[in-house]
Parts: sequence; C-alpha cells; structure tokens
Amino acid sequence: MELKSLKSNKGKNIEGLYLIQPNLIEDNRGFFMESWNQDRFDRLLGLEVKFVQDNHSQSDKNVLRGLHFQNSPFEQGKLIRCVKGKIYDVAVDIRKESKSFGEWTSIILDDTFHNQLWMPKGFAHGFLTLSHTATVLYKATNYYNKDSERTILWKDKFLSISWPLIDREPIISNKDKKGLEFIKLKMYFS
Repeated sequence: MELKSLKSNKGKNIEGLYLIQPNLIEDNRGFFMESWNQDRFDRLLGLEVKFVQDNHSQSDKNVLRGLHFQNSPFEQGKLIRCVKGKIYDVAVDIRKESKSFGEWTSIILDDTFHNQLWMPKGFAHGFLTLSHTATVLYKATNYYNKDSERTILWKDKFLSISWPLIDREPIISNKDKKGLEFIKLKMYFS
C-alpha cells in the first residue's frame, strides 16, 4: 500500500488528504488486492480511524453528485474507491484553520488502478461519472445525519472547480441543484 499527498488547485499540499494505491497481485487469472486492513491503514496514516458505515452508489455517465458534507458533530472522514468504472473525484477543504481552506483537489478514481482516496473530517465531497456507469464504495467514520447534511453548489464561483464536462450540463439531483454558495455555508465549516 502506497500513500501519496495531494495538492490543491493552488498548488499547496492539503494536510491529511491522501491517495492510496493498494498492492495488486496480478496474473493470468486477474488480480487480488487487500482493499481494507485496519492495522495497516492506521499505521500508514499514523492515526487510529474507526469506520461505522459503508456507503454504495451507482451512477450513470455525466452524473454529478455533491458537493456534500455534514456539519459538527456529524462530520465524516471517508475512504472512497470506485470499484467499477471511472470518476472525477473532488475534495474541498472546509477546515477554517487549514492552510488550504477554501481550496480543492481532484483525482481520478477507477477500476483500473483501484486507487482510494482518504478524506478526513472537514472536507466537502463530490464526483462526476466519466464512464458509462460507475460504482462507488466508501467507508465513513460517522453515521449519516440528514439534518446536518449541507451541499455546496457544484458550480460555485468562489471555488471555480474545473469539472471535465463536455459541451453539456451534468445530471444533478434536485437536492444538489439547490446547493448553496461556499461563502453562504461558512458558518457550518469546522
């Protein structure tokens, strides 16, 4: 398992956010990988993480989900992976005390490299499906709480996320269409 730090859209390292590349054992039959190992994960990150919920979504091409987060005390750390297809995954730093507050990063997660994204508490998350369909699994460190969920508008002008859209609007839920601007949600950030 290999850990890689990620940089924000402004070129800064984003503290605590990592791309994880698992060790694949491949042969003529296919591959094997250890997708989760508590001890190895904790040693790699240098902290103890407890997951309490697994989430699973499937999306068609051009579906955009997010940018979601839960406010305190229901913030969630997430370990995200795309087990089928390909997504453009985005993390927005909403930790007020962070050097990269208000910055974002993106990474491709797919079923070719089997990479995973570790996103600690204090981030908003969203993704765009790039393949025909995509199946995304993620572990969460806190339970979902509907009353604490917030959505930042996917096309927020302050963030100016470079979504790889090709000549058309993404497919978005009604809830996500009603997302608020980053500035209007500041009171909820950690």
